[in-house]
Amino acid sequence: MGPLGSLLAALLGLLLLLLPGSLGQTVRVRDEVTGFLGQEAVLPCHFVKAAPDIKVSQVTWMKEASGRKQNVAVYHPEHGPSFPMDREGTRIRFRTPSLEDTTLVIGPLRLDDEGTYFCEFATYPGGNQDGVTHLIVLAKPTNTAEAQEVKVSSLEQPVATCTSAHGKPPARITWQSSLGGNASVSEVTNADGTVTVTSHYRLVPSKEANGQRITCVVEHKALPQPEVLPVTLSILYPPEVSIVGYDDNWYLSRNEAMLTCRADGNPMPTEFIWSTSSGPLPKTVTVQGGNLLVQNVDASVNTTFICQATNRVGQVATEQVIFVRDKPNLQGAGTTGGIIGGLIAGIVALAVVATGVLICRQQQKNRMDHEEDDLEGPPPYKPPPPCQLSDETEPVPRPNEVENIPLKSSYLEPTEDPFGGVAPTATEDAPRYHELPTLEEREAASEVGPGLEDDDYLDQINPIYDGLSFPAMEDETALTPLPTDKAFVMSRAMYV
Repeated sequence: MGPLGSLLAALLGLLLLLLPGSLGQTVRVRDEVTGFLGQEAVLPCHFVKAAPDIKVSQVTWMKEASGRKQNVAVYHPEHGPSFPMDREGTRIRFRTPSLEDTTLVIGPLRLDDEGTYFCEFATYPGGNQDGVTHLIVLAKPTNTAEAQEVKVSSLEQPVATCTSAHGKPPARITWQSSLGGNASVSEVTNADGTVTVTSHYRLVPSKEANGQRITCVVEHKALPQPEVLPVTLSILYPPEVSIVGYDDNWYLSRNEAMLTCRADGNPMPTEFIWSTSSGPLPKTVTVQGGNLLVQNVDASVNTTFICQATNRVGQVATEQVIFVRDKPNLQGAGTTGGIIGGLIAGIVALAVVATGVLICRQQQKNRMDHEEDDLEGPPPYKPPPPCQLSDETEPVPRPNEVENIPLKSSYLEPTEDPFGGVAPTATEDAPRYHELPTLEEREAASEVGPGLEDDDYLDQINPIYDGLSFPAMEDETALTPLPTDKAFVMSRAMYV
């Protein structure tokens, strides 16, 4: 056999040696298992045979510690389960003791249970087969946040603290704030292996920061989502005191005048002390906490009153000078009354103006509505019918025939004609215009008997038209008639 044959034979023998393990004999486990402190952890492990002639004789769970393996649990078909690391068998057990399913259950978990575990099967003829699982033990922390009471100061100091205690791994703490402070973090490892994380929020404490809200945010693997903890800052400062109630109009015999001591602070002042600059309080004065009541104003209250407010940070006092008058201050009262009267007058004036505007608008609206109704309806008057020529109209004679037309008799007395002639006078037999019968009289007369005909009645000329009558011109040089192309037609009704 040549060199090539020898090499092939060696490779074939090596393949036969590796064949049992390459036929699919596997140990199925989870790469990583997470458990929580004080609870149970389940480590699955199953053996899958590659061939029916493979025999499993024993399974062993081992844990790697300090670089070497230690037996945790063993199962033998004849001898049963054993737990070298738990003699009493209270924390470690097989879920279903068999060679096919050797899942291990550990609990309640301790922090020292964390580590790398091996599930190993002893087989024939393949030898030992194992799988590796990493157990991680988590400790859910207890999270708290609180404000630190500090006094107003010019130095930066902690004003709030957020703590995540007994967590594993260590928690992450952040702050949400608009105050522009700084945060500091510290960690402490406890005896059981857990870690406590503490974060301090620091700033220069001021009165304005009192009552402001900031937020502590804690993130941890054992928490499904970050935990949000709000904190309301408490900055201590002494009282701020003022006295109100003096109106500069305290006069003799005035009844029930009152001063009030107002104070703010953190904490709120609870103790008020009244006094005067001249000694003890007058007998007419009664103290009711922060109020000082004067039953009857007299000369004894013509002094300076002092109010002192106290909280656990400090004491602050303020004063009010009182001037007692012999008579009421009418100017001051008038000023106050004037202000009130001015306000009332202004309100009344505004009401009057508003009422006037509303009335004007309503009248304008009514007028516009009326005009719209007039435009939409028929006109309120009936225009006269156009004048038309009728058969009763008579043509005006030509100018050359003026000489032959007799003029109507005039009611006026004879007068001198402006052209040198004498106007004719009315005949005595012709009736005067004002003596003509009316239309009603004519109708009544027609029923009784014959009277004036319609044409005769219409032929009577109103006296006002007599001045328009001209005499017949015998001399052609006296007056030249105006030429006209068309005859002037006038209805007889125009004489009426």
